[in-house]
Amino acid sequence: MNFDLYKKTINRIIDLILGIASVFIIIYMVRYLMDVGRLIFADVSTDNFELFIQEITAFFMLFEFVVMLIRYIQEGHHIPIRYLVLISMTAILRQLLVVHDNGLQTLLLAASILLLAAVLTMFTPGAKFNFHGPSKKTEELDHPE
Repeated sequence: MNFDLYKKTINRIIDLILGIASVFIIIYMVRYLMDVGRLIFADVSTDNFELFIQEITAFFMLFEFVVMLIRYIQEGHHIPIRYLVLISMTAILRQLLVVHDNGLQTLLLAASILLLAAVLTMFTPGAKFNFHGPSKKTEELDHPE
């Protein structure tokens, strides 16, 4: 059996589905931009400002999805873990900007950002504790010439 042919066919189908999903996401992005434009010219009030912030946040979340889909296709149907961690940190930071009136929730969001920063450090090449094996610097320290 020719598994490479199956793999190529499945990858093309996935690319097609992701392309269609990207078109739908871009349509929603345009809708959010139109809503933001409408809110810019609306009367200034607390409700309008909160809605404006929610629309902007939703727009950037959709933007990240499109970028992630593009990256997925460019990387040969693979998304690096570091990229997912960075997207997660960005999403949590946006949530922290929107919801900042609950102290416990703010503390938990900050703790989750700290945890993701620790995970990101582990996946960074050259870090002392990473999952990519020893870096050049630690090898040089262990075996000086």
